[in-house]
Amino acid sequence: MKESVVVIPTYNEIENIEAIIRKVFSLPHPFHLLIIDDNSPDGTAQAVMRLQAEFPDRLFLEQRKGKLGLGTAYIHGFKYALRAGYRYIFEMDADFSHNPDDLIKLHDACAVDGYDLAIGSRYSSGVNVVNWPMSRVLLSYFASRYVRLITGMPIHDATAGFKCYSRQVLETINLDQIRFIGYAFQIEMKFLTYKFGFKIKEVPIIFTDRTRGQSKMSKGIIREAFLGVIQMKVSSFFRRFNR
Repeated sequence: MKESVVVIPTYNEIENIEAIIRKVFSLPHPFHLLIIDDNSPDGTAQAVMRLQAEFPDRLFLEQRKGKLGLGTAYIHGFKYALRAGYRYIFEMDADFSHNPDDLIKLHDACAVDGYDLAIGSRYSSGVNVVNWPMSRVLLSYFASRYVRLITGMPIHDATAGFKCYSRQVLETINLDQIRFIGYAFQIEMKFLTYKFGFKIKEVPIIFTDRTRGQSKMSKGIIREAFLGVIQMKVSSFFRRFNR
């Protein structure tokens, strides 16, 4: 069985993509990378293809026809990783807001300490966010507090997108039934992992806002997350979580 693959969704990340790929491949652990590109008009996929000649056995690319949403990109990547036989599947942004060095800590939480899901957490040891305006910090922090209140999950950073899943988690969750595509997707995946009784660990990280490229945040994504939490909680009353 293959060991570790990092799934990175991209849309217009030409300013970051080569640097993030080279940084991940410079780490002491032999991570593989799977880029899911949503037909970026800026040439992101073409940059990845050029680098595949340099890293033919570690760098993989899946191209989709258009901008279909963060959640569907990750589902696409998860299914690819499961078919390919990886033991640990990671989520990470392309813009260096997640420090690639922290991949090692997430890996060790699962592979060494035996957790099923490791979350790179901005809020498990205070508020560790750099370069965000205060309004964005408060929105994110209190969104996580809101999710904890509604769902009962003992997770401080409910919307975190820097994670390591063990294979068993993704095999247990029915990926075809995941409903949300924005930040609510991140919450839904954690909620299902929690409800199925998997072991979860929050690993403290420092989150640094992107310095290149544009954020994909929108009001629609925020609205989906706010309402989606209530829908998830209500739906859980009518579902069994056996594994």
